[in-house]
Amino acid sequence: MNFNINQALQILERTPAIIKELLQGLDNDWIMQNEGGDTWNCYDIVGHYIHGEKTNWIPRMEVILGNNADKRFIPFDRFAQFKNSQGKSLNELLEEFSTLRKKNIEILKSITITEDLLDKAGIQPHFGPVTLRQLLATWVVDELAHSHQTSRVLAKQYEEAVGPWKEFLGVLK
Repeated sequence: MNFNINQALQILERTPAIIKELLQGLDNDWIMQNEGGDTWNCYDIVGHYIHGEKTNWIPRMEVILGNNADKRFIPFDRFAQFKNSQGKSLNELLEEFSTLRKKNIEILKSITITEDLLDKAGIQPHFGPVTLRQLLATWVVDELAHSHQTSRVLAKQYEEAVGPWKEFLGVLK
């Protein structure tokens, strides 16, 4: 499937509500457990979504579409949530994510996205030139990846409890 902004919006608009419905009201035993080692828990994942809303997708789109000749993106700190989320409850993070996403969707919808705009490029620190099309498509897939990660982290908590059925539960592999 080729990138389509209307299809992309279908995912981007739903993610905060899906994550909120999945996590809100769960005990900390669900929220604060990870998959072991330095992996993220659900609280960390929501914080990561927030940091992306503030510093990744729309700010990078604005670099690509802006008038400045310098199209280099500011490097994205994939671990900023550990500092930025401190002292906040999960409910506060879920509300912040929802609020930021609504604002970012409004910004995205305020632009008439044409094929010419989708072909404009910025400079990603690791990959070099990337197009707006690639950035927006990555935003969608990143959403789905972190939604899957959230489900996987939760499922991991019952990995031993499912016994032999683990063999048939791909989320635990």
